[in-house]
Amino acid sequence: MGLQQISRQTDGTSGAALAQAPAHKARRWYQDGCGAAQALELMGERWSLLIARELLLGARRFNEIRAALPGLSAKILSERLETLEASGVVQPCLLPPPVSARAYGLTQWGQGLEDVLRSLVRWAHREGDVQGEELPLTPVALMLALRSWLVPERIGKLDLWVAFDIAEQRFAARVRASGMTIHPGGAALRAPDLRFTARSARDLHEVLFSGAERDVPEKGLRSEGDPALADRFAGLFAQAGPEPL
Repeated sequence: MGLQQISRQTDGTSGAALAQAPAHKARRWYQDGCGAAQALELMGERWSLLIARELLLGARRFNEIRAALPGLSAKILSERLETLEASGVVQPCLLPPPVSARAYGLTQWGQGLEDVLRSLVRWAHREGDVQGEELPLTPVALMLALRSWLVPERIGKLDLWVAFDIAEQRFAARVRASGMTIHPGGAALRAPDLRFTARSARDLHEVLFSGAERDVPEKGLRSEGDPALADRFAGLFAQAGPEPL
């Protein structure tokens, strides 16, 4: 995606952001040299990590971020984006034509938060007793779950493209021996090996992680491709629980 930055350039290192207390957080500075404490200064505010999560697969407009996080007010979102930009985690940009709209994306440094989020996903579910299994799930959160619970050793010689159409968001996943990469815009994938369609990410999560029925018209669930291959794809992911990964 040819995004045009519309503010200062961030080189991806952002070491200066950790070197001293950001001016806007001086009153809350932990005065603790541990990297964990300094990371919390940058990302410990409520909603900050979830905003970053929603930007993992590409820049999004303000209203798109807010729609994905319905409990987040416009005021708080504006404040968090301002803070994350000042810290070098987020940068404003222009989406390419025909959209040509202002949006927000992660810097190269901010993209490193995917590893943090994936570790948190696995850590939170390690004991298999996490609240929220019936709560809504965003499409990006589902893609993060796929990346978090993938067991690379199960891929073997598998090499396939999988398209996901979830509500109004589309993604394409490439699965091969080196792992799984996920790209926004799966609609451009002309002939995927598999395609999953769902009105809600939660319903598709149940299909891929709990073995729920893949084709349920009343839920907008539909799968395309070889059923045996779809079963094998679903088998690539570990189930949350107390067993070591």
